Amino acid sequence: MMLQPFSLPGCLVQFAVAILATVCFAVAFQTPRRHFWCCGLTGAVGWLVYILCTAAGLSGPVATLVAALPLTGLARFFAIAHRAPITLFLLCGIFPLVPGAGIYYTAYYLLTNQETLFAAKGVETLKIAVALALGIAIVCSIPLPGRWSRRQYRGPKPN
Repeated sequence: MMLQPFSLPGCLVQFAVAILATVCFAVAFQTPRRHFWCCGLTGAVGWLVYILCTAAGLSGPVATLVAALPLTGLARFFAIAHRAPITLFLLCGIFPLVPGAGIYYTAYYLLTNQETLFAAKGVETLKIAVALALGIAIVCSIPLPGRWSRRQYRGPKPN
């Protein structure tokens, strides 16, 4: 695995733009204002891990899987800390990683009868979407520490 050249200022700019883009999506998603920056930070952390993984030479689907892990962990942390649903932070946070351009080009190649490009782009987009879903499922399947799970489950009431 060869490291590709990347610049720290470029990463910082992409981090800031990812925060801004995720906060803008949170506004469009009608997220409460008090959660804007947590949503932005969640999306930016996922994007930063993604660009670091691609700079390290990982493929798009593998980089997406690796980036989905800390993104989902952070969304879970913010959900507990803010006593809000995890979907609030997760839906906004995955915004930078969703393969929107891949979906667009898959449909474009289908409509223009370019079967080879359609198949190649469609498979790549599907891999990225599955990697994203798998990363979310892996982190969400990890049980919470004891004190959090006991607080959520009150159990049967004593007689």
